[in-house]
Amino acid sequence: QVQLVESGGGSVQAGGSLRLSCAASGRTFSSYAMSWFRQSPGKEREFVAAISGYSTSTGYADSVKGRFTISRDNAKNTVSLQMNRLKPEDTAVYYCAARSGYWRRSNEYDYWGQGTQVTVSS
Repeated sequence: QVQLVESGGGSVQAGGSLRLSCAASGRTFSSYAMSWFRQSPGKEREFVAAISGYSTSTGYADSVKGRFTISRDNAKNTVSLQMNRLKPEDTAVYYCAARSGYWRRSNEYDYWGQGTQVTVSS
């Protein structure tokens, strides 16, 4: 069982930055691929970014590529999402997710956090 707790959300003006963090329980953190998803009102949850267990592979949605960076620290059981040059359309609840094996862009993840709100004003 893995428990995920996100933090770092908040409100920021367009062009600003935020850093989200996700803390995971358990002693096998490196065996999980980690991802960030987001969901805004009236829309389906969408893939944002992912990272493999030993950070050898990352993936990004086209909408955030070049602005967001995902990273992880296996010694601290954490995964982070650095978000730069934020836009109003980045406003959403951001979720951390974990799955055994390789990361995917679909919602097929084993564990999910409770989400953290990010609001970007114009």
